[in-house]
Amino acid sequence: MHNRIKTAKTANGSQKERGSQPSKMAQTFFCIDTDTEQPLCFTTGTSARTVTKATPELLKLTANILDPIAGKPLILADNEHYTCELIDWVSSQSPFDILVPMKKKKLLKKQLLNISADSFKQRWAGYATTKIPYEMHKSFGGPYYEFIQRNGEKSDEYEYSSFLCTSDRNEMEDMALNFPDRWHIEQFFNNYQALGWKRTGTMNLNIQYGRMTMPLFAQAAIHMMRQRLGPPINTWDAEHIAKDFLKGIEGDIRTKDNTIIVTFYNASNLESLKAHYENLPAKLQAEGIAPNVPWLYDFKIDFRFK
Repeated sequence: MHNRIKTAKTANGSQKERGSQPSKMAQTFFCIDTDTEQPLCFTTGTSARTVTKATPELLKLTANILDPIAGKPLILADNEHYTCELIDWVSSQSPFDILVPMKKKKLLKKQLLNISADSFKQRWAGYATTKIPYEMHKSFGGPYYEFIQRNGEKSDEYEYSSFLCTSDRNEMEDMALNFPDRWHIEQFFNNYQALGWKRTGTMNLNIQYGRMTMPLFAQAAIHMMRQRLGPPINTWDAEHIAKDFLKGIEGDIRTKDNTIIVTFYNASNLESLKAHYENLPAKLQAEGIAPNVPWLYDFKIDFRFK
């Protein structure tokens, strides 16, 4: 899970573009599935809305979508989410666990240096882990656990980092294997932010939700198309696809009986497009999917490529 500030910023969210005018900021909070690298849901708000206040709403949406029954899915978050209020809420009122990096303050650094070397379990050369119970200051929840990883072969070279988790889980798997998947969020934004998530032109939340929802439809369609067409298109970001695949394509739209037929001219990858998209209603029915589109007055939609 991650939040993204929608302003005139660079792709990595660093500094404003040179010469750009001051602008109001709105925040958008996404939840991404790390296995598929696809968005589950989002919420938005003004710049005054904090991560602590926005995350419960986002996780409620996520829970409604996933409907977790057995076990607790793990939320991977950055250290902006390390607040007592949020950790207590996730632990007591959500069906999730959360793993958050702990902020490297003086007290934490002192604590890490005082942990006995015998407490660590060597996982592989230069990497060891341990976990200990942890009480957050002013927390009314718990029990929580501090997962600690130690890098380095010699004691004078040791480097430590800590994560807070709401359950007693396998610390090595969560820190070394699961948490690096959090960076899929950056790949997601790099691939699709050109669809309209870079900027916002209004502080009206209803308009913001509308403008965010339409790019999500486009993102889902582009993702599925990339997967079907294969290399090299499946590695291109949205801007690359627009310039080198979609640009120059012409088409027309006609209706026949209860079907809308979209014909594209000058498209590349013709054979692959035909294989996946021509006679689409029949393909959907063969997969047990109703081909009628409710928001197109129950018309079916089909494609032709010439």
